Amino acid sequence: MWISRYVTGNSFAKDSPSVGVVRASDSDKVTVSATNEHLSLPVAVPYGIAYVPTAGSRSLVLPTEAGGVCLGVIAEAPDRLQPGELMLYSAGGASIVLKNDGRVLINGRAVE
Repeated sequence: MWISRYVTGNSFAKDSPSVGVVRASDSDKVTVSATNEHLSLPVAVPYGIAYVPTAGSRSLVLPTEAGGVCLGVIAEAPDRLQPGELMLYSAGGASIVLKNDGRVLINGRAVE
């Protein structure tokens, strides 16, 4: 994976990537307990997507020359999601699912 090659090829990466638990979060920083306690980490997300991880989420911390970044949370896909499908969801229960057959489900209901 490119992330592993990037990390191992840079001398600034004293620590290894680690999985931890989000202990606290606000609009743009998180605190993650992993191998070490990581305070005020920025959250890296694809362009056009914004989210704030919830406390208790398992996350991946990637060391960087600036100290580290929360690379995201480890997804726990529901059983009803098939390979190739995409789900956006919130902690409050709202969801949008893009199905392999072309259907779009919003909160479980198909829209056309």
